[in-house]
Amino acid sequence: MLTKKQLDLLDFINKRMQRDGVPPSFDEMKEALDLRSKSGIHRLITALEERGFIRRLAHRARAIEIVKLPESLGGRPAGFAPKVIDGDIPDSRPAAARPVATIEAMELQVLGRIAAGEPIQSIADDPPGIAVPTGMLSANARHYALEVRGDSMIEAGINDGDVVIIRETSSAENGDIVVAQIEGYEATLKRFRRKGDAIVLEAANPAYEPRVLPVGSVKVQGRLVGLIRTY
Repeated sequence: MLTKKQLDLLDFINKRMQRDGVPPSFDEMKEALDLRSKSGIHRLITALEERGFIRRLAHRARAIEIVKLPESLGGRPAGFAPKVIDGDIPDSRPAAARPVATIEAMELQVLGRIAAGEPIQSIADDPPGIAVPTGMLSANARHYALEVRGDSMIEAGINDGDVVIIRETSSAENGDIVVAQIEGYEATLKRFRRKGDAIVLEAANPAYEPRVLPVGSVKVQGRLVGLIRTY
């Protein structure tokens, strides 16, 4: 038997996975259950795992799989054995009612905000986390997330308020969208091009002129590999 808090958390995780395909972050769980700290969420998740309702996948920071649900949340009653009929029968249920496959995800910290011609601004001492599908990430590289401010990259599909997923690297190919540090302090998200002895940082908005800079004044800090948008 589950406590009310355990049941509430299981219900919240199930609904978010049905909606988004990925589990909520610990911060979102803490807020949904009105708890003061993440340690309470850790205890509830451990209790759900011990009772066989969820499974945490190894080597993943944010991968949770729902194994079963209690009857109160639409689970099958104990002793239920489905009858299987051979044959290729199409699923007539609406898409929203069909089970969602488990998608592995990792939690990245949103380290700051980045805009055209502005320094990366720290968000907080304890940066928020965001769930990132592992398909966006490379196994042998470090990644971080930044919140976009401004409209300089709108024609590349990057809007104000989006969170960009950056693979940490010091090199880039022509056409890559990168986090570029200029003169050691100014950081910007732009399309990278090398032109002779210069670096051209191009916006994806005709309102912004390309910036042509000496090679030595530009340092690539990462390359765009994904984008997450919240509506």
